Amino acid sequence: MSHDEETDLVFNGVNASTGEPLMPPLSIARVASLAQGESWDPEHLSELASWNELVQENHMDVGFGIDHRRLDETGWGVIFAHDCDAAVRDALQLAVVVLVLAGGLLAPELEQRPQYRPGESKLRFLARHKVGPGPVNPEVLPYYLLIVGDPEKIPFSFQYQLDLQYAVGRIHFATAEEYAAYAASVVAAEKGEVSRTRKAAFLAVTNPDDRSTRRCRHSLAEPLAGRLESRFGDWAFSRTFEGVTKSALGEALAADGRPAVVFTTSHGVGFSRDDPRQLRHQGALLCQEWPGPRQWRRSIPEEHYFSADDVADGASPAGLVAFCFACYGAGTPRRDSFAHRDPRRGQIAPHDFVAGLPRRLLGHPRGGALAVIGHVDRAWSYCFDWPQAEEQLEVFESAFGRLFDGYPVGAAMEYFNQRYAELSADLTFQIEEAKYAPGEADLVSLSGMWTANNDARSYVVIGDPAVRLAVARE
Repeated sequence: MSHDEETDLVFNGVNASTGEPLMPPLSIARVASLAQGESWDPEHLSELASWNELVQENHMDVGFGIDHRRLDETGWGVIFAHDCDAAVRDALQLAVVVLVLAGGLLAPELEQRPQYRPGESKLRFLARHKVGPGPVNPEVLPYYLLIVGDPEKIPFSFQYQLDLQYAVGRIHFATAEEYAAYAASVVAAEKGEVSRTRKAAFLAVTNPDDRSTRRCRHSLAEPLAGRLESRFGDWAFSRTFEGVTKSALGEALAADGRPAVVFTTSHGVGFSRDDPRQLRHQGALLCQEWPGPRQWRRSIPEEHYFSADDVADGASPAGLVAFCFACYGAGTPRRDSFAHRDPRRGQIAPHDFVAGLPRRLLGHPRGGALAVIGHVDRAWSYCFDWPQAEEQLEVFESAFGRLFDGYPVGAAMEYFNQRYAELSADLTFQIEEAKYAPGEADLVSLSGMWTANNDARSYVVIGDPAVRLAVARE
C-alpha cells in the first residue's frame, strides 16, 4: 500500500447487515481533516503527556523494585459499580481468587473494595482513593485491577484512562452463574488443575479480493509468528493462513487441550443499529466462508462468521488466552469515533457493550478462557503498517514475549499503553502545528498517527488482568 495524499486508506471490518465495508475508503487528506477536528479532554491529555515523559525517562509503571509477576508485591483488586448486584459479589467469591493468585496476599472484604461512581474520570476516582499520577504504589491501590460491570455503568473511557497507569481488565456477564464459572476457571488454572500445551496458534483469515485481510496476514500474523518462534525455542508454533473456516476457529478457540494462546486476524463483523443481531454477534470473526467484497455485497449470514453462538455447551475453552485482531472484537461503543464533530449523529449501538464472543468464552460452563484481548471500536492496520517504515511489530512481539515469560496479561499489555501515550503526545503536537501552519502539515504522518493513536487506545483485556498462561511453570 502506498502512502500519499491521493491514496485511499482501507479500513478493517464489514457491515454484516449490508455486506458493505464498515467504513468506506477515505483519502489521507480526509483522515487528516478528521484528526484536526478531534475533541480532546484536557485533563486526560495532560496526563498522557506526563505519563509518556515518565515512561520515556524512567521506563516505569509500577514503583522501583516491584516485580510484575509477584502479586504479593503488585497487589490485586476489584472495582465494582456503585450499585453492583449482591448476587454477583456472592457468585464471584473474589477474595478466594485473590488468595489463590497471590499466595496469601491479604485483601479487604468485597464490601470495602473501591467502587466506581457515575461520571467519574480516572483522576477523580484516584483522588477519592488518595492516589495521584505516577508509578503505582500497591500499598495504596493495587496495580492489577479488575473492573466488574457493564460499560454503561463503568465506561470504556474510564477503562482506557485507568489502563494507562494500572493493569486493567474487565468482566461483564448476563448471569451470576457466568461470573461464578469464570472465577472457578481462574482458580483452577492458578492451582494447575487446568493446563494447556506450550503452543501458540496463529490463524489469519485471508478473504478473496480483500486488501485488509491480506495485509493483516502478510504484515502482521506471518512475520509475528516467525519472530516469536526464533526467540522462544521451548514453544511450538502452528500457522493456519489458508482455509481459516468456522470449524478451524472453533478447533483453536473452543476445543479441549489446544494451544495456550491463540492469535487471530480477520474482519470483525458489525451490524446496523436496528439489526437484531447486533448485541449478540457484533465483533464476531468473519471466516473464510465469506467469498470477499467483490462477490458478496449483501447481508452476511451466520454461516460466514464465528460468534458466541458457535461456542457449544460441550466445548472446552478452559485456560485459553486469545488475542483477536478484529473490529469490535472486545466491545462496541455507543457512538462512532468518527462522529465527534456532531454529537447528535453517529450513534452506532443502543449502548456500550462487551462483545458476545469473549463473554461466552470466559463464562463457559465447562471451564472458561482466562482472557480475550481485542478492540473496542474498529481495528486499524497502522498499528503494524506504518507509512514509509519497516515492519512495526515490536509492540506485539514485546507483549507476547512477556506472556511467554510468565507475566500476567495486564503487564504484557503495558507496551500498547505506552505506545498510546507516546502517539497521543506526538499527535497533539502535530495537530497544533497544522492549525498554525496548515500549508506545511504532513498529512500522511498526521493521518497515520491519528489512526494509530485510536488503535493503541482501544486494545483492552476482557478478563482478569492478573491471569497468566495456563502452562507448566518452572
